[in-house]
Amino acid sequence: MKSHVRTLQIAFTYIGTIVGAGFATGQEILKFFTRYGHWAVLTILLSTILFIWLGTKMMVIARRIEAESYEDFNRHLFGDQVGSTISLFTMVILMGVNSIMLAGAGAIFQEHFGFHYQTGLILTLVGSYFLLKRGISGILLMNSLIVPLMLTLSLIIIFNTFQIPGAQRFLFLETDRTIFGAWMSPLLYTAFNLGMAQAVLVPMARHTDEEKSLVWGGIIGGAGIGFMLIAAHFAMSSQMPGILKFEIPMGNIAIRLGTVVQTIYLLLIFLEIFSTFVADIYGVTMQLKQRIPVKPALITPILMLVCYLLSQFGFSSLLSVFYPIFGALSMVWAVMLLRTPWSIPPRSDSSSGSSGKGNRLASIKPVTRK
Repeated sequence: MKSHVRTLQIAFTYIGTIVGAGFATGQEILKFFTRYGHWAVLTILLSTILFIWLGTKMMVIARRIEAESYEDFNRHLFGDQVGSTISLFTMVILMGVNSIMLAGAGAIFQEHFGFHYQTGLILTLVGSYFLLKRGISGILLMNSLIVPLMLTLSLIIIFNTFQIPGAQRFLFLETDRTIFGAWMSPLLYTAFNLGMAQAVLVPMARHTDEEKSLVWGGIIGGAGIGFMLIAAHFAMSSQMPGILKFEIPMGNIAIRLGTVVQTIYLLLIFLEIFSTFVADIYGVTMQLKQRIPVKPALITPILMLVCYLLSQFGFSSLLSVFYPIFGALSMVWAVMLLRTPWSIPPRSDSSSGSSGKGNRLASIKPVTRK
């Protein structure tokens, strides 16, 4: 029973980490799938397969090499020097993405709940700080509560869409986009999101006792992401092309479900943004803990302060700067993950006085902890 619970926690955390601001609002799904018309169903299927395969592979490898952070994982993929450089760049991008998440939270509070923009930022920061004090267990618990609600709401949206004219448009929707663009889009989308998700999935895998839980968690989580993709695409296709003009297109879809459901949906969007923000801050904290002799209790507030300052530039401007850069890097990262074997790296005999854990990581992690 405990193993089944852990599997679901892993699956929900996988889903919750991927379903951030762009996904939950519908912007990412519009840009990467729906605008490609009738190709979108097939490309969503491809993306789902990649999420199941690569997400599971990443977690299993992370557990086998006992990676404490995504830097350990990147050193395993690329080697010490290149992996360390890529991890530093990834940290910068993750901070930018975290700032985007924070800015998105402020926008939701301002545009839909009638609060000041800064109120949304501060509430998110304070809540994140107290949750992060619980470590990985807090992240697992949070996603175990939020993700089932999001999956349930996706079902409600699907059933509601069946009742309106144009529900079948998602199968025949016309597009002026190229076939090449349609099939590159799911590759870029999956690589981009997995590149961000490694910040929390890698340390989570390290602290999972059974590999079986990771495998089934990856399968269920990847399938859940695919389900939410197709649900959102199905709903937004029925409203094309008018849906393109909305900043939060899925929020507009929720209007048809009544005021109560719309409010719940907007709250869930905030909670998904919140969960992704917490996960990324946790991942960057784990990386910095290995690099600098500072306690995590001090690293986390500093990271949050940096994100708060960056979030003052606004949601759209940050999105346009950071996402394309990280997308290109993520494609390279995904190719390396595809090429990397599942097997455990050979033990190093150079540090005979170390523990088993130190031996296994010696070839990929030169950082010495004191």
